[in-house]
Amino acid sequence: MPKTSKVKKKVAKIKSKTVSKPKVKIISKPVKKTVPKLKELPKGPIKISKSYEPKETEKYMCEKHKVFFRMKLQDWKKELVKANNEALYNGSMDDNSISADIVDQASSYTDKNVEMKAINRQIKLISEIDKALLRIKDDTYGFCLDTAEPIGLKRLMARPVAKYTIAAQEKHEKDEKVHADD
Repeated sequence: MPKTSKVKKKVAKIKSKTVSKPKVKIISKPVKKTVPKLKELPKGPIKISKSYEPKETEKYMCEKHKVFFRMKLQDWKKELVKANNEALYNGSMDDNSISADIVDQASSYTDKNVEMKAINRQIKLISEIDKALLRIKDDTYGFCLDTAEPIGLKRLMARPVAKYTIAAQEKHEKDEKVHADD
């Protein structure tokens, strides 16, 4: 019994020693809510005509440019996928390897080998197109990955998957050749 009374006394002491919280008086003042003026955002998605061509006079990589290159890349990708599917389908249908003539079999094998290499190149190109589409989303499309300088509209029109400026691309290829020679 004596133990419980000691515990009760200790608890009572602790309770009495608890620090009382200071009372805080909250004064509410009317607060003016100011909304910062935002730049006018485009209403809905930007639409461009089929005949639209990016111009040097427009701001580099403005929304119109991004929409134009996105559409160009997506159309290019659709064409490549369609061509690959047709080539694979037609390649599987045209089978001269069954031929009795060894020369015909060798010729057929060579043709298929060349065709498969072309398909593999196109698959790599589709991968590059996907990366370019991601760069458009990230707002890094049209700028060199090495120097962050604008690649240029003419270069992008010629090669929409370009990642480097001409100077950076030449340096990149030179470095690649040096490492290949080792």
